[in-house]
Amino acid sequence: MVSGDGFPPGCALIEVHVSELQQLFNSLDPTPFRKRDLDPKAEEFIAEWAREIHGDRPLGLLVHVDRASEKPDALAIVTGAVRDYFADRAAATRRKLRLLFRVGRTSLIIGIVFLAASIVVGNLVEEMLEHTRFAGVASESLLIGGWVAMWRPLEIFLYDWWPIRAEARLFDRLSAMTVRVVPSRAA
Repeated sequence: MVSGDGFPPGCALIEVHVSELQQLFNSLDPTPFRKRDLDPKAEEFIAEWAREIHGDRPLGLLVHVDRASEKPDALAIVTGAVRDYFADRAAATRRKLRLLFRVGRTSLIIGIVFLAASIVVGNLVEEMLEHTRFAGVASESLLIGGWVAMWRPLEIFLYDWWPIRAEARLFDRLSAMTVRVVPSRAA
């Protein structure tokens, strides 16, 4: 827990040490410094630490850097770049959630129609083969097939959306965290 030094009171601090600021960012991303993606390992490190911290505590990122950048405004740019990156990740995660719900709604409609059709066809088969042993097997098989068709929509609406929503909330928290860059004591 840290207070002062520009971090909010009760802030949970995530510390990262790099030799130079460029190490925070994806080396394959050619976009300008402010809009660059974080290095996947840096993102994973920061996100994993943040997942361990209770959701109501503010977050802070303290970046220790061995070599200062030649650009005088690099420190301010890093702060904005990190926050913008996580804001973009939150927006992308919310788009993923909306797409999942759209797929879920479509799957639900298909599943309900298929379930209804399998019940109707099962009843027809049972009436047509009324006095045979096959009638019950065919009817039950169609009913089971109809319920299996409901598996995916139920999975989406009961289980799949929770982790995506939690990820979006995590990225929202990370996009709002205080970011400070300080020279490393070892430098």
